[in-house]
Amino acid sequence: MRKRFELKTDNDIRKMRVAGLLTAKALGAVRDAVRPGVTTLELDQIAEQTIRDGGGIPNFQLVPGYYHTICASINSAVVHGIPSNRKLEAGDLLSVDCGAEVDGWNGDSAFSIVVPGDTSELAVQRQVQSDVCQGSLWAGIAAFAGASRLNEVGIAVEQHIKSKGPYGILQEYIGHGIGRTMHEDPAVFNYRTKDAGPKVEAGMCIAIEPMITAGDQQTFIQDDDWTVETMDGSDGAHWEHSVARHSGGIWVLTEVDGGKEKLAPFGITPISLD
Repeated sequence: MRKRFELKTDNDIRKMRVAGLLTAKALGAVRDAVRPGVTTLELDQIAEQTIRDGGGIPNFQLVPGYYHTICASINSAVVHGIPSNRKLEAGDLLSVDCGAEVDGWNGDSAFSIVVPGDTSELAVQRQVQSDVCQGSLWAGIAAFAGASRLNEVGIAVEQHIKSKGPYGILQEYIGHGIGRTMHEDPAVFNYRTKDAGPKVEAGMCIAIEPMITAGDQQTFIQDDDWTVETMDGSDGAHWEHSVARHSGGIWVLTEVDGGKEKLAPFGITPISLD
């Protein structure tokens, strides 16, 4: 039976690492620029300039009907927020998603951040929510390192989130394969499914991206036809990395150190192909 997705060679994965590092560089520049008063459109311009200066193409702009480099989702917007002239305020929970294509290979990554300058209880709660989401991402990556079937990732993500509180896990929006295009098979769920998923083999490259809410997981799409917002107005958080299982182990392609620091608590050492 023919596979529904392409397994990458080690050389393919090395090329994906280039795109992954450029994606990480763009997100790092955005993160450094987050402050009260900056607009998400300004952050978008920073990301695009970084990617183009690095010899890449903002792959979000290759999605039909989307004209920006990042998605910038604020507070009750979870994902797919369109950059605008809205100025960030201290304490806002901002999620930024971004990707770069270099020489036909793709990277995709996201982070959430609480805009500095607010020490209120709400800001603290938002930081905790972001930390939970980030922790679930790394729990999923750690599971992928030794998984035999792909839904072991979703189980690990869900278990981490549920152990931290009554957060909602988006059901309609999930992770995906990545490679020559930004979105490929297989589907990467952030929760346990009846189907254990495809066999995990060397060459499988995926984007793991948990999306959680502070309340119910039900969402709707705003009138802009992109922004996904919670039905109950609760805050959303989103973290993502592109990850490869290769002939020698696991490699987080969109993390500068390949995942070394964040995987160390799990007893896992990522293996670079450089």
